[in-house]
Amino acid sequence: MNKLAQILTKIIDFFYPPFRKVMSEQLFRYAACGGGNLVLDWVLYFLIYNFVIGHEIVNLQFTIHNIQFTQALTPHIATLCIVFPITLLTGFWLQKYVTFTGSNLHGARQLGRYILIVAVNLAINYFGLKLCVEIMGWYPTPSKMCITLVTVAISYFGQKYFTFIKK
Repeated sequence: MNKLAQILTKIIDFFYPPFRKVMSEQLFRYAACGGGNLVLDWVLYFLIYNFVIGHEIVNLQFTIHNIQFTQALTPHIATLCIVFPITLLTGFWLQKYVTFTGSNLHGARQLGRYILIVAVNLAINYFGLKLCVEIMGWYPTPSKMCITLVTVAISYFGQKYFTFIKK
């Protein structure tokens, strides 16, 4: 996996020189990795919403201690639940091994902090989708895109100054 991170870093750094006067190398790497993960998130969201979930309510049924529970999820929230763990892991890997490589915190601590920042963003996504789709009547995919733009700034500062800090 380290070899893949080195290859990605070299590819990203190849495109950095024209941006040298406008942003740091770390910010450029963050933008490239975050942008790639964002596109992955949007593409997965679109594909799963339209072709896997199929705009249908998802009924979950599970049993705990012989008590059966049923939960209905709207299609846009069910899609969020499927896409979220995938982009959580790809995002962490990219930020740890490509963007914020100078952090000397233990990997498990970084992952815990990363999950905390992402949990805040997940809450923003959840309530934002509820607001945009269910109250304002917007389409789910553009709603997700707008909400994501808000969470990008929160993520960058959270990751830079909390998750991947140097001791």
